[in-house]
Formats: sequence, C-alpha cells, structure tokens
Amino acid sequence: MKILIADDDPVSRRLLEATLVRFGHEVIAVGDGREAVDLLLGADGPRLAILDWMMPNADGLTVCRTVRQRSVTYVYIIMLTSRDRREDLVAALDAEADDFLTKPYDVVELGARIRSGGRVLKLQEQLIAAHEALHHEATHDRLTGLLNRGRILDQLGRELSRCRREHHPLSVVLADVDHFKAVNDSHGHLAGDDVLRQVADRMRIQVADRDRLGRYGGEEFLAVLPACEAARARETAERLRAAVADAPMQAGRVMTSLTVSLGVATSDRSDDPPGVLVRASDEALYRAKNAGRNRVEVTSLSTR
Repeated sequence: MKILIADDDPVSRRLLEATLVRFGHEVIAVGDGREAVDLLLGADGPRLAILDWMMPNADGLTVCRTVRQRSVTYVYIIMLTSRDRREDLVAALDAEADDFLTKPYDVVELGARIRSGGRVLKLQEQLIAAHEALHHEATHDRLTGLLNRGRILDQLGRELSRCRREHHPLSVVLADVDHFKAVNDSHGHLAGDDVLRQVADRMRIQVADRDRLGRYGGEEFLAVLPACEAARARETAERLRAAVADAPMQAGRVMTSLTVSLGVATSDRSDDPPGVLVRASDEALYRAKNAGRNRVEVTSLSTR
C-alpha cells in the first residue's frame, strides 16, 4: 500500500518510515498537518495514513476531521501518539480515526493493524465495484452495452433542460435496422443478437463524446445530440447510416448486408417536452422507411 506518515518529530518519522518500507509499503512522510491534508485529498493520495497527534498547522484530529469531511474516497487513519489516556482514545475515535496506537509502538502490532486496515480498504473497493456493476446493469442494455431505454430518455430530459438554460438547439436521431425480422427468420435470433451488437458498435464510434446513444427498443437506437442544429444532426445521422451500410456483418455463420433508416428531429423551442422530440424523430423515421429505407429524413421544430 501507499501509506502517509505525518509526524513532526524527524527521528520518529524516519524510524517509522524504515519499518513500513521493510514491510514492503510505499511511504510518503511529512511533518506538517496541512501538508498531510493536501496529500490525502489529492487525486492519487494514500489510502492509509498514520498521524501523530501534535503537528504544526493542523493536529492529527484536525487532519482526520478534514479528510472525513472532504475526501471522496475512504482513507483508513491510525492515530499514533504518546497520549495514552482513555479520554485521548475517545477523542481520536470521535474525530473518526479508525485505530489508535500509543508510542512506543510494538512493530509486530503495528504490522497487524496495518494489515487490518488493508483488509478494510480492500472490502471497500469490492463494495464500490459491486455498486458500480449494479449501476451499470441498471442503466445499460445487456445485449449491446449501450444506454437502455430508461437511461437514454433520462439523458434526453437532462440535456433538453440544459439546452433550454443555455439557449442551444437539441437534436435526436432515431435509427431502425431495415428488414431486421428477415435476419431473425433466416438466421435465427442468436444471429439477430450478433447483428444488433455489431450495429451498436459501429454507431457508437460515430457519435461525439458529449452525445449519448442508447438502445431504444428491439432494433431501434436513439441518439441524443446536445447543442446540435439540424444540419449537423443530419451529418451525424448520415455517418451512422454509412457506418452500418458500408460493410457486411456477421449473422451467425454467414455475412449479410444491412442498412438502417433514420429520423432526425431538432428543436430550439424552450417548451418542447422530450416526448415531442421523440415522436417527431419517429415520424421522420417513418418517412425514411416509406421513401425506400437506408436514408435520413429530418424534422425541425423551430421557432424561427
């Protein structure tokens, strides 16, 4: 682990540093409470800290409280001090320290307490990873990895509110795979799933970082393009169309050529709800289907 030592006594600091290095840890040693806070709150700051009680600029309790209030990640904090009264232990725990050791410390006990802190930090990392996995599963489509219907509509609402505040237009692109039923009928649903994944991968590459792309349902995909006028939205839709049509895709054991039809809707009106934009893009998509498929149609909901 990367461990911070904060102790204003240079002899104690060097001895503790040598011990931790011998244990195999990476050590950062400082003699100032304010410097300790800055390091612990840094982007790649140590996750375990051993703090002396008395230090210049900020004592150990102040460092502990500050880190608890401001850190976005958990730091395991051990107070190491010559204070050994029961009231001192209570004060340290009230400041939200995780552990308390008195000087002179036993090296074996110190190692055991650091290992205990490491287990706590590892458990926290596992919990964070599990939480992130659950969040991803709740907001993303399992088949394609894109945002799911609920999340992409939520993003549309958020971006529409932001564009209203900033007085920018917003565009949406609704794409539908042409003759997708024929793929399932001819090659099976597993082949159809393969095709949808490939369509999603090709389209994902074509949208800008600030844009959002989701699986709207079945073989339909919805792209949300913030601060995007109709002309640029059409260009984006054309890139999406070309990305799908330009090369055959693997459908089970065979290669097949596929196309998508796309409907674009753009609005600069401050009172259009998300549903209006989606319906307008769906109507444009319907026109693209009727006009022969593999094409882009645009609807503009403009006050100008």
